[in-house]
Amino acid sequence: MARCGRTDRIVTGSGGNALSAKGTLMSKIDTGRVVIGGIVAGIICDIFEFVLNGIVLRDQWNTISTSHNLPMIGMNEIVVFNILGLVTGIAAVWAYAAMRPRFGAGPRTAAHAALLIWVVGYLIPNAFQTVSGLVPLNMMLTLTVVGLIEIIVATVAGAYVYKEPAESLSPATTR
Repeated sequence: MARCGRTDRIVTGSGGNALSAKGTLMSKIDTGRVVIGGIVAGIICDIFEFVLNGIVLRDQWNTISTSHNLPMIGMNEIVVFNILGLVTGIAAVWAYAAMRPRFGAGPRTAAHAALLIWVVGYLIPNAFQTVSGLVPLNMMLTLTVVGLIEIIVATVAGAYVYKEPAESLSPATTR
C-alpha cells in the first residue's frame, strides 16, 4: 500500500540547524545570499524580458495595446516590470535554497527550482491571458518557451552566487 506524502522526523542539531531522520544537516536559509543571488537572477530575467518584449515582440504588444484601447507602456510600467523581475529572481533563488537540503547543491536543483517558478510565474499566468483573449496563442507560446529558458538561466546563475558554508550540507555526525 502506497503512502501519500512523507514525513521525516526533524531534530534540532548544534547551532540551531535541523537534522532530518536520515541524519542530513539542514541549515537555515541565508537570506542575505538569497537576496544577492536573487538580484543576479532578477537582472538576467530583466534583460531577457527587455529583449523579448521591448525588441522582438514590440510591434505585437503595440497591436494588442491598440486593439484593447490601452495606453502604451511608459517609464513607470517599465520600472514596475524591472522590480517584478527582481522579485522573480529572489523567489527563484529562495526556492533553490529551500530545495538544496533535499536535492543537493548544483545546477540540477536550480533547474528544479526554476521549473517551479516557471509553472506558477510564467506558464499559468500566460495561459490565463490567452484563455481570456488578451494575448494570442502564438505569442503566449513564445513568451512561455522563452520564459522557461530565461528562468533556468537566471536561477542557475543566482544559485551559483548563493553558497552556504560547506559544513552546512555535510552529513551530521551527532544526533
